[in-house]
Formats: sequence, C-alpha cells, structure tokens
Amino acid sequence: MEEKKDKFNPNDVGVANGNYFGLPYQIDDAEIVLVPVPWDATVSYGKGTARGPEAILDASLQVDLYDEKVPNAWEVKAASYPVSEELLALNDSARESAERVISMLEQGIDVPQDNEDIVKVNTLCERMNSYVYEKSSSIISSGKMPVVIGGEHSVPFGQIKALSEKYGELGILHLDAHADLRKAYEGFEYSHASIMYNTMNKIPSISALVQVGIRDFCSDEAKLVASHPRICTFTDFRIKERLFNGLTWRSICGDIISKLPQNVYVSFDIDALSPEYCPNTGTPVPGGLSFAQADYLLYQLSVSGRKIVGFDLNEVAPGAEGEWDANVGARILFKMLAYFNPGK
Repeated sequence: MEEKKDKFNPNDVGVANGNYFGLPYQIDDAEIVLVPVPWDATVSYGKGTARGPEAILDASLQVDLYDEKVPNAWEVKAASYPVSEELLALNDSARESAERVISMLEQGIDVPQDNEDIVKVNTLCERMNSYVYEKSSSIISSGKMPVVIGGEHSVPFGQIKALSEKYGELGILHLDAHADLRKAYEGFEYSHASIMYNTMNKIPSISALVQVGIRDFCSDEAKLVASHPRICTFTDFRIKERLFNGLTWRSICGDIISKLPQNVYVSFDIDALSPEYCPNTGTPVPGGLSFAQADYLLYQLSVSGRKIVGFDLNEVAPGAEGEWDANVGARILFKMLAYFNPGK
C-alpha cells in the first residue's frame, strides 16, 4: 500500500477505487474509516437518502484535494467500507412497511404501537443500529476514527453510543434544520426525527447537545430545549437576529463552540444548509446556513483545541436532475476530513 500511496497524485483525475475521493488507503492502514449506511426507512417526506452514500462517493471523485486552510488535506489517511447490499435490502423492506403506516396516519387513522408494520420497522432499525455500533466499535478498538455517511439522520446512533463508551463525557455539535427531539415519531422508535431525543435519553454520558441552524420544530421540542440543562440550541432565527444586529459570524461561532466540552462529536444533517445547496434532501426548509458559514464554523471548531472523536454526514439525496446535492455533500465531507484529521 505504501507503493500505491507514493504513486498517488492529488492533482490527477480521481480514480474509482472504492474510497471516497479515491484516496489510496485500505482499512488497515487508515486513521479514519468511513462507514456508508444506506438507510431511509423512516423518512416522513421525501425519500432517496438511502442512495446518498453512493452518490457522495461518485461525486467525491470530482473534488480537488486542496484546501487553503489545510494545504496538505489530501494526505488524510481515510478509507471506506463498501455499501452493504444486505443493509440496503433491509432498508427497502422497512421502507415498504413505513410507507403503509405513514399513509394511514395521513388519512387520520390511528395506528397502534403493536401494529405489524411498526413492529417490523422498529425491529429492522434496531438491526441497523447494531450494524453501525459493531462497525464503529471495531474501528475504535483498532485506534481509528469512525465516520458514518448516511442515509437518513437516524443512522449515527450506534456510532455515538460506541464513542461514548470509549471517551465517556462527550458533547455533540448538531447542525440541522430540525431539532430531532421527537419521541418515537410516527410510531418509529428510531425515527430520523428522534435521533437527538434517543441520544440524550439513552446515552447518559452525553454532557452537551449544541444545536445550530434549527428552524423547523414542534412545541414539544421547544419545551424540551427550554427545560433541558444539557441542550443549547442556536435557532436559525436567533443566529440571523444577531447577524442583523451587527454581530460577526466569527463571534457567534465562538459562542457556539464555547458550549462544547473537550471531546466533541459532530453530527451534520445537510439540511442545516440553505435549500439551494440541498434541494433534494428529505425535508428541505427555507433559511439555514450558507456553505461558507458552515465551513467556517467547522474550521473554527478544529482550531479550538477540542478533540474531535468522530462525525457523520446525513440526509444527502441524489436528484434526478443532476449531482448537485451529492457535490455539496462531498465537499462538506472533505472539509470535515481535512479539519478533523487526527493525523494532521
């Protein structure tokens, strides 16, 4: 593999070798290992994010591997597991059941929790969580950083659980349009809308959840945010209000980062960005961060002295009209690999 690395030229055309960005590493000699999770079983609006990991992989080969802030970013030792066809098949089966439940709910039909389709979806989601947990635990035990590429935003639960067991106290920087603090949304215990509810209630060592860009949430979630001592939410409205009143984005980033402990996990839902960057994501919402704002926040976190222990990227969905969503997703992924590279 050293010979392949020596021959790797970051200025050449990207080669489809199974790794994101065509990087010349295998799992054994990598420092970061990416786990694609093709899952959109519980999406409640637009589907397609299960094909996101492959779309990002394809688009990543078109990304130039240079960053002004991290000139040697291309040297990141990142390797990728292939997409699990078995997991994809389980997702498609779960999705069929979920669609029947969602259809009944939209017709005003009450669906009991012991409904056959709800039970099936919850069971298959637990299998997905176990897959992610086992992969992540194996990566962590080998001294590497795990990264999950979704799929819907429910998929990183197993990775966060595995990292909490390794590091104990852990803070989460959560970039999203949605608070994701709903309990068993639509009857699905591990819904994409429940990832942070589950994280805060089932992983006790999470000491802080710092949310950024939130602009679509229900009254129950607002009450939970207001009452929970470990949740700090920077809604899109409050961020924009501060910007409109003359504060700089740098100062706001400093405030956001100050709420995080030493060990930090980053969970990035692509719909944290303005919909112009992700029009095909499952639930796009007007408003949000610009690409440059998200980039700057991630960079400021990387130079803050905190330890980034892992991260995820979710809700990228390929569009029929082109690769724009995957293109943006690939570039966000490259930024995080460059900034959070443990070997830099």
